[in-house]
Amino acid sequence: MNNKIRVFVVDDSIFFRQTIINHLKTRNNMEVIGFAASAFEARTKIPSMKPDVVTMDVEMPGLSGIDFLKELLPKYPVPVILVSSLNLSVFDALSAGAVDFVQKPDMAKNYSVTNFFSVLDSKIYIASRAKVNVKPQPGKPQGIPAATPGGATAAFSSNLSQMIQTNMLIAIGASTGGTEATLEVLQRLPADMPGIVVTQHMPEGFTKMYAERLNRICKLEVKEAQNGDRIRKGLVLIAPGGPLQMRVEKDLKGYYVSCQPGEKVNGHRPSVDVLFSSVAKKAGKSAIGIIMTGMGRDGASGLLEMRNAGAFTIGQDKESCVVYGMPMVAYDIGGVCIQASCTNISNVLLNQLRKM
Repeated sequence: MNNKIRVFVVDDSIFFRQTIINHLKTRNNMEVIGFAASAFEARTKIPSMKPDVVTMDVEMPGLSGIDFLKELLPKYPVPVILVSSLNLSVFDALSAGAVDFVQKPDMAKNYSVTNFFSVLDSKIYIASRAKVNVKPQPGKPQGIPAATPGGATAAFSSNLSQMIQTNMLIAIGASTGGTEATLEVLQRLPADMPGIVVTQHMPEGFTKMYAERLNRICKLEVKEAQNGDRIRKGLVLIAPGGPLQMRVEKDLKGYYVSCQPGEKVNGHRPSVDVLFSSVAKKAGKSAIGIIMTGMGRDGASGLLEMRNAGAFTIGQDKESCVVYGMPMVAYDIGGVCIQASCTNISNVLLNQLRKM
């Protein structure tokens, strides 16, 4: 019985396409079952070849990768890994249903081919076990609470500042599928939320673009964290990708973030466990922790620390996760107070703030 992961490669660059194919042929647990030089060609081949995972460049001539995903995934929900340069369009492709992305190698920035293939292998393996979230068709409501006068979100927001403690802090951690899951939560929240810190596994450079994207979409202010940034009401700080680990610190003025060089934890930098553990120590029962979709166990131990320190903790449920790994481990070891769907986490969070 052949248990190899069946991979289909889409890239308009002959050199890069063949480089990926040649590498994957050396993997014992993978096989390349086909390739395409354009989205048009891929559109005809993928349904008949039935791959387990597709790797795809975002920018291609003719039919773009984003439009291709919007057309393909509702009909054939195959996990897609984007292979992209530092480009904002990768987030549009993730929004269209791609599972994850890998940054193309750039020797000038010391992102070697060896590192690239190591990450690609890992992402393909994770994607082969991921659940594809097919996006609603245009014009269909997506269930985002209305921020109109008299609406539940607006009514809650008008009293939120008076209800919450001034030293409240919210920490969110996610990996595969987390870019869209975190957006799903944040865009449902009012502008006067307690300070929020987020660790999302993502390469250097992309975290800044991701923060800017969230800032355009959400009512909250969102920015990539810098060392020493103060955590304050209405602000979301995204841990920077690259060589840094982000922690929460506290002084007489309140909370702030420390972004310092550090070793990888659970294979990640930034690491959710590093963030959650620091929140447990500095905020204790004045914090709320949320762990979302992702492979592995990063964040599970830190969330348990938070719960043991008196924090309220939320885990994304299996049904709404792209990969039910990190939230599952956190739940299994007792780190989760309550599980909720991605679309309901914001309601659980707001209801808990009302009680505190």
